[in-house]
Amino acid sequence: MKIRAVLYDFDGTLADSTELIMRCYRHTMSTHLGAAPPDEEWLSGFGMTLETQIARFARSAAETEAMLDTYRVYQREHHDRMLVPFPGTLETVEALQRRGARLAIVTSKHRTGALRGMDLCGIVDHFPVVVTPEDVARPKPDPEPVLFALEKLGVRAEEAVFVGDSPHDMAAGKAAGTKVAAALWGPFPRAALERERPDWMLTAPGDVLGLVG
Repeated sequence: MKIRAVLYDFDGTLADSTELIMRCYRHTMSTHLGAAPPDEEWLSGFGMTLETQIARFARSAAETEAMLDTYRVYQREHHDRMLVPFPGTLETVEALQRRGARLAIVTSKHRTGALRGMDLCGIVDHFPVVVTPEDVARPKPDPEPVLFALEKLGVRAEEAVFVGDSPHDMAAGKAAGTKVAAALWGPFPRAALERERPDWMLTAPGDVLGLVG
């Protein structure tokens, strides 16, 4: 069936924010735990909400809140300087729009940060639908955010592809019934994404255009 809609993850798929996120993680863990666990432990949770990620490391509810505050303060200080779009992102989104594709972002980033990041990437006006954790009861990897985006776009799951960089994105899209495409330019190794059996493996942002005829 023809693909009529493209749903995107944001961090690691449209925006090159991995180093920003990892610096926030290391700073937060060092501040509260004395040292940061290996980067791989945080990377394994990419695609989850920040609250879920932090709670994996905090030793109490109070420490979770304190860690969240530390993370967010550090992120605000460095966000605008370190977050940039991946090369070709804006051009691809514009081309998809010209082809009549319906576009949405499905992200674990909270709305304020997502919109700010989209603005920095020059794409905020190209996405009429942006689904964030504030919109759903169960964020990714649950399919609820993807299903909500499909409802807002007015398309069926089989008419859409969800493009993301993490196994959690793949799981959410598959559970919702969409096609899924793995963004290999993100932080996850190819093998980790291949295990999720995506419909397509994309090596550059512009490859998305090959999915929408």
